[in-house]
Amino acid sequence: MVRLSEHDGKAVLARAGLAVPEGRLCATADEVRAAAEALGGRVVVKAQAFTTKRKDQGGIVFADDAAAAGAAAETILAGPLGEHGVRVEGALAIADEVYASILIDDAARSPMLLYSTRGGTGIEEVADETPDAVSRTPLSMDTGLDEATATAAVEAAGGEAEPALITALGRLWEAWRGCEARTLEVNPLVKLEDGSWAACDCRATVDDYAVFRHDELGIEIARESDRPPTDLERIGWAAERDDYRGTFFFLELSPDYDADAPVVAFHGTGGGGAMMSMDAAIARGLTPANFIDTSGNPPASKVYRAARLALAQGPVVGYFGSGSGVASQEQFHVARGLVKAFREVGLSIPVVMRLGGNAEDLAVEILETHCADLPAPVEGYRKTDTPAHIAERMETLIEEGPYGDGPAGSLARASQEPERPTESPNQTRFATLTGEVVLDHAACLECEAKPCLTSCVPQILTEQDGVPVLNIDEADAARGGCTECLACEVECAHTGNHGGTVFLPMAGLAAAAQVTT
Repeated sequence: MVRLSEHDGKAVLARAGLAVPEGRLCATADEVRAAAEALGGRVVVKAQAFTTKRKDQGGIVFADDAAAAGAAAETILAGPLGEHGVRVEGALAIADEVYASILIDDAARSPMLLYSTRGGTGIEEVADETPDAVSRTPLSMDTGLDEATATAAVEAAGGEAEPALITALGRLWEAWRGCEARTLEVNPLVKLEDGSWAACDCRATVDDYAVFRHDELGIEIARESDRPPTDLERIGWAAERDDYRGTFFFLELSPDYDADAPVVAFHGTGGGGAMMSMDAAIARGLTPANFIDTSGNPPASKVYRAARLALAQGPVVGYFGSGSGVASQEQFHVARGLVKAFREVGLSIPVVMRLGGNAEDLAVEILETHCADLPAPVEGYRKTDTPAHIAERMETLIEEGPYGDGPAGSLARASQEPERPTESPNQTRFATLTGEVVLDHAACLECEAKPCLTSCVPQILTEQDGVPVLNIDEADAARGGCTECLACEVECAHTGNHGGTVFLPMAGLAAAAQVTT
């Protein structure tokens, strides 16, 4: 489910004809002052935080004028509730308030209307302590929320079924149905002094699989989250969204980089195994800066991008990876993705990576031998090595550091976007599904080993006049015939003549990175 902000949820309601207070989304106190001045009169400043009971936490403040609104905004924006801005809107003259929501009830296998005459803060306690105060009315997708059903729901909760209220509930249904929401909650739905009804607050979640049909919602990442995506998460989603090969999940956490606990990049394979491994890291006093899951047999290119994102975060002091330990995917793809990322940035923080699964011995060999000349130690482990053991090893390597130029140097390089190799006449060059392969003929002619030919997993290259060339159609390579296994770069750098490069763009990385040169 994808959570909408209050601001975006109210836009959904407004499109369905349900009245909402006039308001604006603001990122600074000056913007709030200008908005309050334009609205005139008494206003309310509301933190756009994905949390309940905002008022109790100081996230909803009423102000009589623009100066007071700006002062309230300064306080909110400086605190944890202000990360995603505030909405300033005109205060309403309220005569009464109720609670109304429509949600998918999995047990009932139908939409459900929840209604209570006791709206506002504390509705959760009302539902727990006085269940009869909240009516629950199953709805039909065929007939929707008709007048008779809405009336029965209101009266079942002890309310008066005023015509204007019934109309408002009908518009709530239209909004819910229109955006294919899982939940659309209005708390409170308020009766104004003139007898009309308006939605003072809104909480909405939309079905992940419906997002592609609703560009009007402006949802960037079709995944469940309790907050809007970060810039690095947007880059990760761009790499995952249109690439069907395996899973790539990247989530930034919010570690305290100034605390005593060392902050590490975390890279898991397999959801359950990854979480177990994260627990092992935390038990050793390590703090994960992120959560990554690359599983389901992803190409090496996805693993590479995951590693580059993890290294573009704040100043992590180690790279810790572990998963289920029994992965059926060929682990040497994971190893080559990591090697490309680590070598590209000249990694100077220690790495501990558990590569348990199919071809784990080859994977560990590739990871360790191809990174042996890096400033910091890179250690690979197998399925027989427990997460607790490798977490302890990570802790030890961090304590033995720093290595090379320390975290600052390599992480600053990790914030730089990959550069596309310069074009020249003497190249084999072809597009892949998400990037481009470039083979330098001058280097290839002097290479005897030709590891690009012997290590290419899909065997799409052949030798012609002493250089590697593509032996399938370029269109086929671009559609996935080239699996982006990265062997033509990684193995060429290890035993060849450095003639192969795989360009995997990551647009926006430099701007989004939290470590700069």
